[in-house]
Amino acid sequence: MAGSQETFNKKDKEKKRLKKRLDKQKKIAERKANSQASGPGNMIAYVDEYGRISDTPPNPANRKTISADSIELGVPKRDAVEPAAERNGRVEFFNIAKGFGFIKEIDTQDKYFVHATNLTEEIKEGDLVTFKIERGMKGMNAVQVSKVKVIPA
Repeated sequence: MAGSQETFNKKDKEKKRLKKRLDKQKKIAERKANSQASGPGNMIAYVDEYGRISDTPPNPANRKTISADSIELGVPKRDAVEPAAERNGRVEFFNIAKGFGFIKEIDTQDKYFVHATNLTEEIKEGDLVTFKIERGMKGMNAVQVSKVKVIPA
């Protein structure tokens, strides 16, 4: 006579699977009940005038109106620079081998890039120069650079 194919171990595993399935169904039912009780009204968050997240709506009296035209995206607009004006400066750095350097304007202490193709005569570090500025690909560049002739006293 053949015995039952089910062993104690198989029965035990089946009971555990059934218990797991029932526990899972209970958890799902609890989540549904809790989500309906909380509702979407409890999930709203507000941002106050200082940028902090809070659960209370902001005070309408503190509201400020902002014009869309005043918002700048990207690089801020610079003031118009008069490119034709002759400027005076001192050569801060110049690499003859690479053909570029920087000139520091005496009045405003602004630094401008200078390339060897924009020189009217050879310059070296420490020379006093006059130049004009022109907008380049990465900013303002010094052009028409020439040495200042120093008259001995």
